[in-house]
Amino acid sequence: MHSQALLIEELRRITGGATVWSRAELGARDPGFDDRNFGAAALVRPRDTAGVAALVGFYAASGIELVPQGGRTGLAGGAATTREQIICDLGAMDRIEEIDPLARVAIVQAGTPLAVLQEAARAYGLDPGIDLAARGSCSIGGMISTNAGGIMAFRNGTMRHRLLGLEAVLPDGRVFGDLTRVLKTSAGYDLKQLFVGAEGTLGIVTRAAIRLDAMNGASATALVGISDAASAQRIAGHFLGQAATSLQAAEIMWRPFVSAMRRMLDYPPDLLPLDAPCLLVLELGADTQDAARAALENGLAEIWEKAGISDGLVATSLEQARMIWRLREETEMIERMHDHPPSFDVSVPAGMLDAYVARIENGLEALDAAWQPYVFGHLADGNLHISLNADGPLAPARYLAVEDVLYDGLRAAGGSFSAEHGVGLDKRGAYERHADPVKQDLARALKMLIDPQGLLNPGKIISRRRSSS
Repeated sequence: MHSQALLIEELRRITGGATVWSRAELGARDPGFDDRNFGAAALVRPRDTAGVAALVGFYAASGIELVPQGGRTGLAGGAATTREQIICDLGAMDRIEEIDPLARVAIVQAGTPLAVLQEAARAYGLDPGIDLAARGSCSIGGMISTNAGGIMAFRNGTMRHRLLGLEAVLPDGRVFGDLTRVLKTSAGYDLKQLFVGAEGTLGIVTRAAIRLDAMNGASATALVGISDAASAQRIAGHFLGQAATSLQAAEIMWRPFVSAMRRMLDYPPDLLPLDAPCLLVLELGADTQDAARAALENGLAEIWEKAGISDGLVATSLEQARMIWRLREETEMIERMHDHPPSFDVSVPAGMLDAYVARIENGLEALDAAWQPYVFGHLADGNLHISLNADGPLAPARYLAVEDVLYDGLRAAGGSFSAEHGVGLDKRGAYERHADPVKQDLARALKMLIDPQGLLNPGKIISRRRSSS
């Protein structure tokens, strides 16, 4: 390879003036959620699609591996790099090119943070219909590449359902262009969907057309104590059936998670004085805040006995609502309690949530009597996040045993071992053990067809050959 200085100069030239960081410069910068993200030889930040295409074409001809990165908020090693690889960073492509309020469509560059799109759409009374705790840093391209879900997926679908069209650079440097702006199109294979959830292994998403929805005028937030997920689902179902309001969020948290978060956030006992096996965060939208709060209070009163609610409070101020949401969203507190705690992300069919949580608690306790998992997640779509109260990483055999406890029977029941965090490097073994073998063969064939050299984000999701394990 060229010397570092010559390589950087050449990269700037072929990309039309892209920012380039050397390995030494990467070492002094924040790698995001994963320390492995900045293990590469260099990072290149193109300014536009032409720059990305030139970069990809250059490395395709050289046989050098390229790893695309967005907000670096991934939790499965999807953006991890090695010393021989180059990072294609989309951070400079952060412009909202157009918002069409009549068609309710936004055309955005892939490096645009979700919060930036939310704020721009809000000026038109619109919203992208998807929300994540990492909204300030996660990028639209990264969300497409992992098929992100978040707290509104039960109403609006995942990123796959918010996407009307996209543009992506293929592994050979060609540009795939399908920036369709309309919902209805029946014109052959919907090839843009190949890039959704592909984690940059089939192409680098550069621009996207995103559906927008009308915003509610205001919202109200409540925290409710219940005995189990079944009770929480009865509450959520009650509010979903109301025509004058819209349920914006239904987030469930089991007691060990709540207790840990209260302690780490230094919440006094009287701040949110609810104690129950589970707590449910509800957010209800309506035309005005008074209407939303009244509908939330009245609705809880109507379902109180039937759902077995033990306690509850409706936030009376924005500050109180913020404190409730901190309890659910500031999950980095778990990282402060434990050193790299093993974390997992599953989808469970709605009717199985309580049985699933009871089963995994028993199964994990059988592996280690001290293990009491932190469980929380998106109630209405069955997406649970699970972290062990233990330092990581675990020994490989130990980790495999934990995965078997968490993933056993999920596929047969119609669930998934990975709900919204992707596969990346960390879940590739689980993918090979728990995903349908025919599905794996088709995925491997697509990778070989589109990226025969295996140069684009190699080793993520699938290996070149099926594992013998």
